[in-house]
Amino acid sequence: MALVITVAVLALLAGLAANRWLRPRLISADDDEGMGVKDLVGPLLTMTVLLLSFVLVTANGSYGKAEVASRGEARALDQLVETAEYAPEAQRARIQADAVCYARAVSEQEWPAMADGKGSPAPSVWSTDFRRTFEDLAGQPVFGMLVAADNKRSDEREERLTQATASIPSAIFWFLLATLTITVMALATCLPRKNNRGQLITLAVITALLTTTLCIIRDVDRPFGGIISVEPTAIDEAERQAERDFAVNHPAEEVPCDEAGNRKRAV
Repeated sequence: MALVITVAVLALLAGLAANRWLRPRLISADDDEGMGVKDLVGPLLTMTVLLLSFVLVTANGSYGKAEVASRGEARALDQLVETAEYAPEAQRARIQADAVCYARAVSEQEWPAMADGKGSPAPSVWSTDFRRTFEDLAGQPVFGMLVAADNKRSDEREERLTQATASIPSAIFWFLLATLTITVMALATCLPRKNNRGQLITLAVITALLTTTLCIIRDVDRPFGGIISVEPTAIDEAERQAERDFAVNHPAEEVPCDEAGNRKRAV
């Protein structure tokens, strides 16, 4: 985002410098007229609409899918905890404890990693424990329900990690940035050299608008790392519910992980 703002400001300054020193050499007459405010708004309105279209597509795409996957994963984890109520006591305790640790690992370790488009191995430790516990329940009625809930959790996590990576290729982003630079410089060059206060204000507003639009595109394209980011609210709520159920059913036991979801002891 800082890069976009820096390049846009430099483009504006370069265009104004060209208007000051290059334009007199290209035009022999001492002209006081150039592209008017109306002429400036017209072509850039089209550019603004195109950029906003990218924002809408991205917002409805990557960001929306990331939020849906995050909530779906939390619901699947909550369903796994509730289904474990039908399992024998030993397996129930282990599944619910692992669910608490899984949620903590996702919230405290994987969520920050997704800001850079990466995942974390920490949640996989507890999802592996899920499957080991399921093996002890093979042949029992609850086995199929637990496996189905865990498969749903796994699919939603995979979708969440997929959406953490940028959906707009770097080439397209750099193309948009280059387009913004060329447009601002060209418009600034065409400004009249005198009596141009209105045109300068309009150009500055349009530059700010285009820059903000491109920053929004960049921000929304990283649903877990930008200003408008998906928060781990759903998985945190699933953790609280799993921890409450575990405490009710097994008040004398502790979950086998710390607050960050790291294992405290070997199992």
